[in-house]
Amino acid sequence: MTRLRAGFNHDMPRKELLTLACELMRESGAPYTSVYMYMLHGDMLVLEAYSGRDTDHDRIPVGKGVCGTAVATGEDQNVGDVQGRENYIACNLFTKSELVVLIRRGTQILGQIDVDSDVLDPFTPDEERAVRQVAEALAVLL
Repeated sequence: MTRLRAGFNHDMPRKELLTLACELMRESGAPYTSVYMYMLHGDMLVLEAYSGRDTDHDRIPVGKGVCGTAVATGEDQNVGDVQGRENYIACNLFTKSELVVLIRRGTQILGQIDVDSDVLDPFTPDEERAVRQVAEALAVLL
């Protein structure tokens, strides 16, 4: 969080701040294979930054896939096996699990942190808390 706050205090542009958050999370290693920041623009989630594998999914409609479901329901999503999810949108062939944590300011959803992993069911309550702390910091800094 210290590096994020330092970036904010030095007027780091939004995209760079989001990219830094992605990189810092991914640097912690497994299970973080890729980290994506999708920000909400109307009824569309737009990829604004990431660290890890490229994805063709730079726009996701609210209600579609794990990311869109998180916004539609207003609830974080921890999917231990994405193959078992009917509406899953694959970012790549290697992803086995996904954790989506909403970035909120009060009741307003600003976007989300989408963490992909090549490991089945790796996201513990501690992992969820850690990602939620980043989301809470971003909600203040954005």
